[in-house]
Amino acid sequence: RLAELAERAYDSGIYTQSEFLTMAEQDALLRMKNTLHCPFTLEGGHPSCERRVAVFGTEELCGYAYTPDICCVKIAPRNEKFSDDLSHRDFLGALMNLGIRREPLGDIFIKGHSAYLFCLQSIAPFVAQNLDKVKHTSVKCTVLEEVPQELEARREPLSVNVPSERIDAVMAAVWKLSRSESSRLFAAKKVFVNSMISENTSYTLKSGDTVSVRGLGKFIYQGQDRSTKKGRMYVSVDRLV
Repeated sequence: RLAELAERAYDSGIYTQSEFLTMAEQDALLRMKNTLHCPFTLEGGHPSCERRVAVFGTEELCGYAYTPDICCVKIAPRNEKFSDDLSHRDFLGALMNLGIRREPLGDIFIKGHSAYLFCLQSIAPFVAQNLDKVKHTSVKCTVLEEVPQELEARREPLSVNVPSERIDAVMAAVWKLSRSESSRLFAAKKVFVNSMISENTSYTLKSGDTVSVRGLGKFIYQGQDRSTKKGRMYVSVDRLV
């Protein structure tokens, strides 16, 4: 399907766009990159989004600029005082109960009792008109014209002591994992580097690499700070919280 979208954009000179892709699907697309004629970008609506759409085409190829078909919907309790403590699962479950497929829906950010949903513009009006309850809480939905700044992920700088810049060593230090716990994450294909699945536990991290681990979080590797007399080193990461 992704190859077909790429060919259509290349042949017609018109942008094409996929629905939201999982991290594993993005990995598959990135591994196809050299076999596709048409360049593409991955867009989620916000830099912190993990679920992203593939946009095939460029301004040079198509002759015009393109804004991805993504918008943000705020889902807020009508009376915050009587709101349940709502989780990501609660909001997603309520959306699924409307009969919406998962593919038109991107990431959901929870802020207090409200949620911010990234989705395709085509589905946003349906969500806004029909989603009126999450769990036992009555909610109202607003399609936003701009993404709110409070969704920016906060960077927590960390300096960790590691034996090397190997990805498994840095992960273990950041999340306090044992070697066996770290290995299981790689075997389960839960580790992504720059949106691509990483199964190489000895991969040497480079400055700017973004490491995402399903169930644990994400950090951006900043590089080596200093070495110790015992042959170890301190490295810097920005953990996204």
